[in-house]
Amino acid sequence: MNNKDLLRYSFERVEKYINSNDDNTSPVVKFKTPGELSEIFSLPVDEESASQTKFTEYIEKYLDYSVRTGNKQFLNQLYSGFNFPAFLGEVFTVVANTSMYTYEVAPVATMIEKEMINLMNSYAGYKSGDGIFVTGGSNANLVAMLSARNRVFPEGRFEGYDHNLKLKAFINEQAHYSFETAANVLGIGSKNVIKVKADKNGRLIPEELEKKLSESVSRGELPFFVAATCATTLSGAYDPIDEMAEICKKYNVWLHADGSFGGSLILSEKHRHLMKGIEKTDSFAWNPHKLMNIPLICSALLVNRKSTLYQNITDINTDYIFHDIDAVEDLGKKSIQCGRRVDAVKLWFAWKYYGKKGYRDRLDNSVAMAKYAEDIVKTHPNLELLIPRQSFTVCFRFVPSGDFDLNAFNLELRENLRKSGKSIVNYGYIGNTLALRLVIANSDVQEDDIDLFFNQLAETATSMINNKQVL
Repeated sequence: MNNKDLLRYSFERVEKYINSNDDNTSPVVKFKTPGELSEIFSLPVDEESASQTKFTEYIEKYLDYSVRTGNKQFLNQLYSGFNFPAFLGEVFTVVANTSMYTYEVAPVATMIEKEMINLMNSYAGYKSGDGIFVTGGSNANLVAMLSARNRVFPEGRFEGYDHNLKLKAFINEQAHYSFETAANVLGIGSKNVIKVKADKNGRLIPEELEKKLSESVSRGELPFFVAATCATTLSGAYDPIDEMAEICKKYNVWLHADGSFGGSLILSEKHRHLMKGIEKTDSFAWNPHKLMNIPLICSALLVNRKSTLYQNITDINTDYIFHDIDAVEDLGKKSIQCGRRVDAVKLWFAWKYYGKKGYRDRLDNSVAMAKYAEDIVKTHPNLELLIPRQSFTVCFRFVPSGDFDLNAFNLELRENLRKSGKSIVNYGYIGNTLALRLVIANSDVQEDDIDLFFNQLAETATSMINNKQVL
């Protein structure tokens, strides 16, 4: 088998794999323990090259034992689904194998990234905005916090952070952990990230934010950064951006919108009211690899002012790479990375394929399917809704008849379902209560898929009870 035959075989195998996403009889995962996988795979690299026959075995085994995130019973993470045009964009991106630092080596990709940033800014209402594709939502939050620090303390780019400033950042108590990581990386320190109380549904309470800011100022500290979360990780709650923006304006504090999970809702005319006030923010993290089903990674940071990202970078004296000869900006000059993947092209392919209306419909379907799931929970005799649905996420638990430790029962239920390969759903804690977290992030999910999930959940729970497999 030569390389041409191997390529043909590989794409035939890819086609088979893609088609299996619509087959409800295909398991989401053929679960194996780490020890079992080590036995199945010859993981160490050999001294001699593998035969092409052996190489095809590696391909088969990798696909066979990987989690099928495109399967409609993969309801576990904030990303899922398979997006065919974006997949093609990823293939062509890898074939071209360029980097995003200069127009010279990535002319088409540079123009596409600029177009995608302009389009995304138009949805955010950033009339004089800018942006850059980054390596994920955590990185976007980091660069946003860096931008806020540089606004309040621009000399810090050269002199380092002055701890006498006593910089403080403020986030929803249910916000993503990446903000504390960012404060650590920037030298500000994670303990200077202040968590603000949320209401029972997970939304930051504006009055609590103002109270925290006022107290900080009275202590001689300098509040410099506030983050509004657009869909919290557990409950999918959207912080009240509009109210937060007025408070941040009063205290002259940078307001960042972390839409790493739910930012794509901005595409929906029906539901974008959850992000009311987004145009008043200073920056916005948006991950199309979540609700737009673009292959990982596809993440952008948008900023409301054109010069922001360039001002983050210290003086560049690199005439060996940036030549300024093509009458277009080299995107590397506003990125903290030098070598950077081409992530905008797969998004462009998908958006071209579906169109603006097509993506609106896809997002609306995801919300509709989440509501459908919520309605099932509300009417099922053994299911309990733990908090009202906020957007794409339904938090619930199974309540069997009898005396059970419900946390232990639901954890075991989730594990049995996962290891069976029938469906995968995640979990988290609301206070001390374990909640099964059903996420409708795959825009292709339909009512039949949700019915199948709940039927398999109930069958597994019944089997556990009948076989006395309870903790």
